[in-house]
Amino acid sequence: MTSKLTTRRLLPILLLSASLGGALSACAPIIIGGVVMGSLMVSDRRTAGTQIEDEGIELRASSRIRENLGDRVHVNVTSYNRQVLLTGEVPNAQDKQLVEQVVGRVDNVRSIVNDLALLGHSTLTQRSSDVLVTGKVRAGLVDAKDLYANAFKVVTERGTTYLMGRVTQREANRATDIARATGGVQKVVRLMEIISEEELQPLLPKPAPVEVKK
Repeated sequence: MTSKLTTRRLLPILLLSASLGGALSACAPIIIGGVVMGSLMVSDRRTAGTQIEDEGIELRASSRIRENLGDRVHVNVTSYNRQVLLTGEVPNAQDKQLVEQVVGRVDNVRSIVNDLALLGHSTLTQRSSDVLVTGKVRAGLVDAKDLYANAFKVVTERGTTYLMGRVTQREANRATDIARATGGVQKVVRLMEIISEEELQPLLPKPAPVEVKK
């Protein structure tokens, strides 16, 4: 049974996920994990400029997919450090390739992971379940005292959870274990950029200065 403490931690994450999933019943693409809020930018391991670039990539790519393929596809675009993850459903291999070509022409895209499925559009129930699973994985990362949850971007599609971020091997393994142990996760795909412990140190949040009263 989920404790009251865990529920309090999970609730704001689910509310955020729900706001991102507001278009679940529509055919327009959904951008998951693409929200940057002031305090989160400080603990994000991307530069502020890269975070803004990633937001722009997601918005431009989603818009161009709609312009070129309309409602016949359901594509989620997630960008982290200019690596773009494509998830969702397309009716055939030609459209899958076309989506990748369209996104590849967006400025600042460094690489593309095309994990689009050749299926009909997912249902509202399936998408709602994925939003809930993403929220639970995020809550697990927040609860882990040895991880910085904001270093990760989490996306779930049809029970497959994708983990993105700039993390050490230890952090990657720990986050993977947390995701695999989360109810509703059927598979974990790691798309994380591995950095050394030495590279990590300058990226860690700086402690707040302590005011000394005279």
